[in-house]
Amino acid sequence: MEGAPTSRFFLEPEQAFHRRYEALRAVFVDGEPLDRVAERFGYKLSTLQSMISRFRADCRGGVAPPFFFRTGAGDPPGAAAPRGK
Repeated sequence: MEGAPTSRFFLEPEQAFHRRYEALRAVFVDGEPLDRVAERFGYKLSTLQSMISRFRADCRGGVAPPFFFRTGAGDPPGAAAPRGK
């Protein structure tokens, strides 16, 4: 199933925000080595390190990461809208 279009959507993201999300997820959730993540998602190692640093700083500051956005009036940053509405 790894070659299926549905799998490739996650494994080979094409949009910049999606690629950034998957790279950061690979580092923070999956614990993959930085050099492997950088190569897999087409980043220089220094670029990935900078993204990680900015992401950590944003999280410490309570700022929503750039790949999330408000979905409704009054929603906290990064909150998803309720399904069915």
